[in-house]
Amino acid sequence: MQRIFLFLMTNIAIMVVLSVSLNLLGVDNLLQQNDSSLNIQVLIIFSGLFGFGGAFISLAISKWMAKRTTGAVVIESATNNTEKWLLEVVAKQAKIVGVKMPEVAIFPSNSMNAFATGASKNKSLVAVSQGLLNTMHKGEIEAVIGHEMSHVANGDMVTLTLIQGVINTFVIFFSRVIGYMVDRLILKNQHGYGVGYYVTTIFAQIVLSILASIIVMYVSRKREFVADTGGADLAGHQNMINALKRLSQVEPQPLPEQMAAFGIDDKKSFSAWFSSHPPLEMRINALKKRAMNQR
Repeated sequence: MQRIFLFLMTNIAIMVVLSVSLNLLGVDNLLQQNDSSLNIQVLIIFSGLFGFGGAFISLAISKWMAKRTTGAVVIESATNNTEKWLLEVVAKQAKIVGVKMPEVAIFPSNSMNAFATGASKNKSLVAVSQGLLNTMHKGEIEAVIGHEMSHVANGDMVTLTLIQGVINTFVIFFSRVIGYMVDRLILKNQHGYGVGYYVTTIFAQIVLSILASIIVMYVSRKREFVADTGGADLAGHQNMINALKRLSQVEPQPLPEQMAAFGIDDKKSFSAWFSSHPPLEMRINALKKRAMNQR
């Protein structure tokens, strides 16, 4: 569950920092055509460049952020049988799905969870919690790893980054239009940009970013069903179902935002609209129906 939470929060933070920096450097003045109107053409180009720029910066530092926020330790060489087995499972699945061997890590958490992240399918990180290793059976762990490897093989991080880039573009564009309207129509400032423009723009950007995350979460929920089927294909339907059932019996600790959508579970969202994962019961039923159809 962690991967998306971190991705979104990092993305929003980067966008806010970029906006503040650009305002201080006076770049926003380029958006003025004259004292009374915005240069819409420049604003569109500006929004696209920095919208996608913020999303791809988030993607580029995703593995670094994941390790730093979760305390995940990459297995350089196995020091015990569990680590050796884990490396063997990931290597086997990576070969099956046709990607390069990802970095494999364990993060210190008693909760059962796992995530995958990385800038590309061939430069990825797959991490599992110590709690998952201690609690689940090997077949269930293989299914969870298969779920994460499916995220990697399907290029889900890049897909969500592109969607986030489009969303960022609209957020930047409309936040500046809102700031301009408040500055001109409500605060009656007719010369340059006043303080109201900058304050309103930053506030609108934060609010619009949070609202727009609903779209990212919707896509994430759809990708979870696909990753579940991938885990079932790699480790067996029953192992995948058993793993999800086991998760439904406990309350997992939330993962950092950027990894949330690519973890195995997410129960902490205050609203279904902001949840990166579908309900576990729905995922289990989908797998049962698929298993029956394949008989």
